Amino acid sequence: MARDLGELNREDFARYKDDVKKEGKPFFPRALFHDTVMSLVVVLVIAGLAVIWYYDADGTKPGILGPWYTEPADPGTTDFIPRPDWYFYFLFYLLRIFEWPETVFIATVGIPTICLILLLGLPFYDRRRERRASRRPVAMVAAVLTVLSMAVLTYKGATATEALGSALRALVPEWAEEQGFAGNQQAEDGAKLFAESGCLNCHTYLGQGAGTLGAPDLSEIGKTNDTAYFVQYLSNPAQFGNTVMGSYAYLGQENLEALGAFLEASKGPK
Repeated sequence: MARDLGELNREDFARYKDDVKKEGKPFFPRALFHDTVMSLVVVLVIAGLAVIWYYDADGTKPGILGPWYTEPADPGTTDFIPRPDWYFYFLFYLLRIFEWPETVFIATVGIPTICLILLLGLPFYDRRRERRASRRPVAMVAAVLTVLSMAVLTYKGATATEALGSALRALVPEWAEEQGFAGNQQAEDGAKLFAESGCLNCHTYLGQGAGTLGAPDLSEIGKTNDTAYFVQYLSNPAQFGNTVMGSYAYLGQENLEALGAFLEASKGPK
């Protein structure tokens, strides 16, 4: 008597399970098929969200997934303080710990690279068959310390604050009074630009600023050079051997001269 289809399917399934136990699951076609299906699902979800976003919003109002566009970015703004995406906050805070130019390489390349090499090499230097957490104290302590370190650095990076240009601009009259350039309109304009341009994210001035990346205190910088020198320096710091500081040539000659006048007038509190 012929066996029914259900019995044949059960036998085939039992044979398949036995083969999987002996030989493992083949990459082709099973694993490849699963990856293809999952990739297709992801693409369809992204396409579906794009369609919802496009038809749910218009040029005047945002939809549930946001507007079509926002106001164009202003490349000349001096109030914006750039910050990394959240998954780079731990590196962002490492830069505050290793703040000198000689040690920046350790924070940005050294530590992450060493950690990545240790992770990639894990299957080669950890050959024990034991996988129970209770019997692997060294591995568990290392994992917990890594997670805690990443969590703390991410939190510290997320909550770190930088001096805002609008708040620092209010200090300009005090700077002018202390440094003795009150009434010098060009120097005062340069001081406002100095406060707004994020210079104090690295430098310090009369007790304000971060003092990171080895940037010097500029409170008495005017004793060293004149306006022309500072304008040339700000236009291209690299030609003076400063490869950390970027060029401020984009501010234009008038603004550079105002900054130069401010720096020249900064000869220390009177």
